Amino acid sequence: MEIHGSCSDRFSAVREEFVRSLRGGADVGASVAVYLDGEPVDLWGGHTDQARTEPWQRDTVTNVWSITKTMTTLCALLLVDRGELDLSTPVAAYWPEFRTEGKDRIEVRHLLGHTAGLPDWDQPMALDDLCDWEKATTLLARQAPRWEPGTASGYHRFTHGFLIGEVVRRVCGQSIGAFFADHIAGPLDIDFHIGLTAEHDHRVSEVIPPTAPAPAANPRVAIPVGAYVTAQDTRSVQWRRAEIPAAAGYGNARSVAAVQSVLATGGRTPSARLLSEATCRSVFREQSHGVDLVLGVPLRFGMGYALTADDAPVRTANLRTCYWGGRGGSLVVNDFDARMTFAYVMNRMTHLGLTDPRGRTLLQAAYEALTP
Repeated sequence: MEIHGSCSDRFSAVREEFVRSLRGGADVGASVAVYLDGEPVDLWGGHTDQARTEPWQRDTVTNVWSITKTMTTLCALLLVDRGELDLSTPVAAYWPEFRTEGKDRIEVRHLLGHTAGLPDWDQPMALDDLCDWEKATTLLARQAPRWEPGTASGYHRFTHGFLIGEVVRRVCGQSIGAFFADHIAGPLDIDFHIGLTAEHDHRVSEVIPPTAPAPAANPRVAIPVGAYVTAQDTRSVQWRRAEIPAAAGYGNARSVAAVQSVLATGGRTPSARLLSEATCRSVFREQSHGVDLVLGVPLRFGMGYALTADDAPVRTANLRTCYWGGRGGSLVVNDFDARMTFAYVMNRMTHLGLTDPRGRTLLQAAYEALTP
């Protein structure tokens, strides 16, 4: 199995684990990146198709599912940094139609921390509905929260992106995909997209659905929510073109790590400052810590990211670490103390979510490289 990219001897264990995953068949095609205070690891390999006929290239991109939420969060943080958005202000101050059914006290921070009580729509949603921005956001504005906002987290699987995206739109007048492209991806020259245009279709690796059966229902799940979208659905032009900012982002490990490393480096990019250090640190304002009502696992949420903790699915020695993963196994981790960002993106999905050993093993190898 031929692996491409760059990796210093310091991170040789990352390369070895990556080769092992591809050769052993755990991965079909994948990429892994580590940004350590300007020292990048950038590896890719395998194939873009299940039949293993087309090689994964340097510029291959794929649907990273919920890692897209971290990009949407950065859009909100950028507006906070500019003084145009306040995390403790009621959402209705920006989105007046939201002030119904007891939602007048829901603050922007509740949306980012999955504590708003709006983890799903009150009616089933089809792919057509998810691709209809006005319908999706109008329905959310009309419904009541399912628990007292701010008291617990319940993972906002799809609604997270629509809620934050509509606030961004009300503040700046741009859709979330356009704002991200114009103010983050474009200025940083980074190949990540919320809403993919036709010119990029030729380099997309379609996600490969899990082969193992889905696990039994988790008895700790208090509020089940709809999944709505299958791996096959993401192969449609409709899905690629739509701006679904909780799940339909396209990129690879390099682009994910390049964007997210802005946090771990205190807001600086190689050429400029995107965020202030204070805004970067705001992701650690704890919003909840306990068993998530939707996922049924212990989670500690900050602003738009999960935070490491003793009972967290992703645990690190450095407490100033935030992370999130995408459906199927992708993972991004920002360690502020180590000034390191790690990203793993693949096309072969599993049902394991944040407990998927592929990304976690690579992450552990990256941390081993930091040990003197």
